[in-house]
Amino acid sequence: MLNKQVVYKFLAQLSKREKTVLYVTVFFVGLMLLDRMVVYPIYSKVKQLNAEIKQKESGISKYLRILSQKDRIMNERKKYTAYLDVRQSQEQATTSILKEIENMANKSMLYIVDMKPAGVRENPDHTKRYLINLSCEGEMDQIMDFMYNVENSSGLLMIDRYQLSPKSKESRVAACSMIISKIIMP
Repeated sequence: MLNKQVVYKFLAQLSKREKTVLYVTVFFVGLMLLDRMVVYPIYSKVKQLNAEIKQKESGISKYLRILSQKDRIMNERKKYTAYLDVRQSQEQATTSILKEIENMANKSMLYIVDMKPAGVRENPDHTKRYLINLSCEGEMDQIMDFMYNVENSSGLLMIDRYQLSPKSKESRVAACSMIISKIIMP
């Protein structure tokens, strides 16, 4: 530690101009130390807190905007719930698809020869595609009516592949085999 008398002796040797320069220098060094040790940490902490507050405010305003549209979102959700997976087991989902196809075939007055599941494919977008093999017989207008109903169903059914052939040479009845798929979103 410095001795006070050494400091007083040093200050007494300095001229008035040197003392002024020394005091001004000590003042600015002290001011700089005060800035770096007290003011800047407080300023940076306040700046950081302001940035966090702005981020939270923007998040809250986004959530408020979504919340204000809650009724519209719920109505839209109701529209598309038929396309969503209602957490059925694979067997239950396959059974409901088979029933849906059978109802469409009955509506079109189409005779089902054979109908069986052909498996489930998982797509990269996390949707599931249920495949059904169907063999049926009927007149051409009945088959076309059935195909139209399948393609325009509200349950996202579609015909992936089909093959038509006459049942016999002079018959109006055609035999058709097709692969029908249904996409279910998680």
